[in-house]
Amino acid sequence: MEDTRKSEGLKALGAKTQYKMDYAPEVLETFVNKHQDHDYWVRFNCPEFTSLCPITGQPDFAEIRISYIPDVRMVESKSLKLYLFSFRNHGDFHEDCVNIIMEDLIKLMDPKYIEVTGLFTPRGGISIYPYANYGRKGTRYEHLAQKRFETHE
Repeated sequence: MEDTRKSEGLKALGAKTQYKMDYAPEVLETFVNKHQDHDYWVRFNCPEFTSLCPITGQPDFAEIRISYIPDVRMVESKSLKLYLFSFRNHGDFHEDCVNIIMEDLIKLMDPKYIEVTGLFTPRGGISIYPYANYGRKGTRYEHLAQKRFETHE
């Protein structure tokens, strides 16, 4: 049986892990969705996400939740892990991190629908939970994005 990873051109999966020390969207990789004939959800949870406060330089900790409905391309999970890890020394506000992650994944794989939530741990007695979503314009997924945004907790 042929190893499809080789034909997909994936570099991170199966290779020695090399961590980037700052924001690195170039590490993201995709593969072909073999089930394009129907919709389904893919969800990733990253409970150990860290970034830096752009003002104080103090670490911020979060669980990042990514859910999407793929189209032709899907994000490869090890490359996603390396990408999320690259925020470790990157300074941005919580809301920026969530929107940057979503925008990079849209650019990478052009999903039908995607949403990203950051559940940041309290600092200074307050928690911040930014949420961003996107549905492909002119499709029912645009309506799904509007509905989920309106009913978001």
